[in-house]
Amino acid sequence: MSTRPVIGISCCTRTIGTEHAQSVMNRYVVHALRYADVAGLLVPALPDLMSPREVAPRLDGLLLTGSPSNVEPARYGQADAPDAEGPYDAGRDVMTAGLIEAMLVLGKPVFGICRGLQEINVAFGGTLRRDASRQDDLIAHHAPDDATFDAMFAHEHAVSLTAGGLLNRGLGREALSVNSVHFQAIDTLGAGLSAEALAPDGIVEAVSAKVGGAQVLAVQWHPEWRTDANPDSQAYFRLLGRVLRGEGVSTEQRISA
Repeated sequence: MSTRPVIGISCCTRTIGTEHAQSVMNRYVVHALRYADVAGLLVPALPDLMSPREVAPRLDGLLLTGSPSNVEPARYGQADAPDAEGPYDAGRDVMTAGLIEAMLVLGKPVFGICRGLQEINVAFGGTLRRDASRQDDLIAHHAPDDATFDAMFAHEHAVSLTAGGLLNRGLGREALSVNSVHFQAIDTLGAGLSAEALAPDGIVEAVSAKVGGAQVLAVQWHPEWRTDANPDSQAYFRLLGRVLRGEGVSTEQRISA
């Protein structure tokens, strides 16, 4: 019997009732395991009780999930920013920063979705903007405050995929229509990261890098949302599975859905 790769999936600190909990929405776990064909382990955001360096050797890859929380501006050198706004999750910030470093030192792939992309950008020395939801801009990257939950995830815009990039080759597409549910976004791109997708307003919507043989790939949108009905989202997770198995993606290949 073959052994499937094991992907670590980051948790957030959430309050449920009156108690704190380690939490990750099922949609991240279910669709990563189903379409990437991998096993998964949840990694709690408890850096005071466990070290990223003791977790990383047990994983074949890492998926940094989205979250209602924002990355603290102090982590990208803007502690005194007047427009800084939470909620924050300091435990997750510390744990994911350590996990990114530990995984790349071991030559293991790191993937990100939404907040995960922002964490990766900060880990590579980049900065974030915090006003991506402005309704008077060319594109509002978040639905209005009064939108229902489903309408929030139905808020979409186009992205163009970088020619010859990993997403362009893996999905066999030049452009996508993606959901847009984020307040923060990449401002300064981290050193060593390449833009994989751009929104019409120029915001970087996906990034990649190779660090000592370790593949990094992250997107700002949410491919885990209603994945069963979206072939492009299925292809994204299948691409993750191929990377975890060390399979390359040629210019002729498309990860079929």
